[in-house]
Amino acid sequence: MIGVDWGTTSLRAYRLAPGGAVREKREAERGILAVPPGGFPAALRQAVGDWIAAGEDRILLCGMVGSRQGWVEAPYLACPAGAADLAAATVPVPFADATARVRLVPGLAARDAAGVPEVMRGEETKVVGLLAAIGEDAPEATLCLPGTHCKWVRVRAGRVAGFATAMTGEVFAALSSHTILARTLDAEAPPHRGAFDRGLARARQKGGLLHHLFGVRALALTGELPPGEGRSYLSGLLIGHEVAAALEAGVAPPVHLAGAEPLVALYARALDAFGIPHRSHDPDAAARGLALIGERLGETAW
Repeated sequence: MIGVDWGTTSLRAYRLAPGGAVREKREAERGILAVPPGGFPAALRQAVGDWIAAGEDRILLCGMVGSRQGWVEAPYLACPAGAADLAAATVPVPFADATARVRLVPGLAARDAAGVPEVMRGEETKVVGLLAAIGEDAPEATLCLPGTHCKWVRVRAGRVAGFATAMTGEVFAALSSHTILARTLDAEAPPHRGAFDRGLARARQKGGLLHHLFGVRALALTGELPPGEGRSYLSGLLIGHEVAAALEAGVAPPVHLAGAEPLVALYARALDAFGIPHRSHDPDAAARGLALIGERLGETAW
């Protein structure tokens, strides 16, 4: 089987052996925003056409490729939901190459404590893969999936009970490039652990995020925050506030982390600062999730 995690800016494809082992993997900066209207079949053939030619006849897609801006829109599946629910809700995708059948994993929808909607696409597949590592019989678990939009996922008895999204990565990119704060930051400076920790400590103080953000500029203007430390301090401040909000909502330690290794390391450091146990997992958990959902589909569904 071929599994494809197709997001907004990139595509990750996995050639999966029976049992879910990754035989081959490839990645391209060919996210859905780079695909012209009607161009998804050609983009898929470009990415995995040789695997299809070699005999792979089942392709399972997840991520933003199933959004309104993607190939086919897959309706969100309401929580609580698990692997079997996701498999049952997969959507067939028209593909002119008769040698391969294509299906799409839906995203998940939930509501926060105030009733405001939450949605995810792609992360649900990573959660299924993580549950295989954590154990689906675990009564309760908290997963943290760092990224542009970080997801904090509540799992109960092997199903996603709900989740919350923090736009921390996107806010960091905007603040550090397109606001007055950018004037005081050195964009080329390497990561600075001390400054990151200082930002984490500030996030635990009173005053609120908006007030703390202006402090980034004030500290720089008074010479108390060197330009080379500014980006790391800002990162620590934002991630610290995110973690504080997640803890206020409630987590079930240890928090399970999965994502790009440099970003996971920052969240692990933040959780350490708050005294919360955590475990890091395979960043390619989505591959395992795609394999497990594919197994649930069986021959008849394909």
